[in-house]
Amino acid sequence: MIDQNSASNSSPGALRLRIAQLVRDSGEGHIPSSFSIVDIIDALYRNVLTFDKQDPDSAERDYFILSKGHGAAALYVVLAKNGLLSENEMNLYGKKHGVLGGHPDVTRVPFIEASTGSLGHGFPTSVGTALGLRIQNLDNKVFALLGDGECHEGTIWEAANIAANLKLGNLIAIVDWNGSAAQLMPLDDLPAKWRAFGWHVIEANGHDPDELDSTFDKLELQMVGSPTVVICHTIKGKGVSFVEGHGPWHHKVPNESEMMQIKTELELL
Repeated sequence: MIDQNSASNSSPGALRLRIAQLVRDSGEGHIPSSFSIVDIIDALYRNVLTFDKQDPDSAERDYFILSKGHGAAALYVVLAKNGLLSENEMNLYGKKHGVLGGHPDVTRVPFIEASTGSLGHGFPTSVGTALGLRIQNLDNKVFALLGDGECHEGTIWEAANIAANLKLGNLIAIVDWNGSAAQLMPLDDLPAKWRAFGWHVIEANGHDPDELDSTFDKLELQMVGSPTVVICHTIKGKGVSFVEGHGPWHHKVPNESEMMQIKTELELL
């Protein structure tokens, strides 16, 4: 069960602790990948996205697609923080009778716009969504969060090329640049690559709430124009020293002793 005192706290450390608790209790999830993106998702739902708590399908809503679907636990804790998922739904994460799994499921979970997790699929969906909105002359915005490793999928660059050529100015990609891709391909200049595909590129610290707020506040979006990508410099496993990096914690479930260590370090955030 989730520690209710921690669950009610919305600090960066508390959100990460809740992620770790979800993974521990269910035996399912990616703690480092979720820690890497939770600050970004929190900033989006805090100040950027338009949504209706009472109506997941509101015609006025903005669309958020977590293309990096294995980081779903980060999305769930932010949805819960904003009252978009119930405590009961959270406590059934990864359980037989629950709707929350290791990857987002659009057919079962409210406020989820696409079933993702197979890398390279969510971002093309966001391009199609942005185009569909423009065809209907609707000014809703579309945000898609990608991993840097995912950016080695060919479908990402096919979709990026289409978005630039169609001038989908209502589309914002966000890249979690935590260095995962550098393990195999260290020579990769992501900002230059996105610029070469015709995108407006912004870089930001993906763990600094003030910088994220400022970055998103300055976005100049229009129905027809260059699409924008915000490349966020992040740390995989951010916040817990022995989880940070690209080692055995990629899909590891913490035991009770490790949970105590995680809690100790996160309480310092």
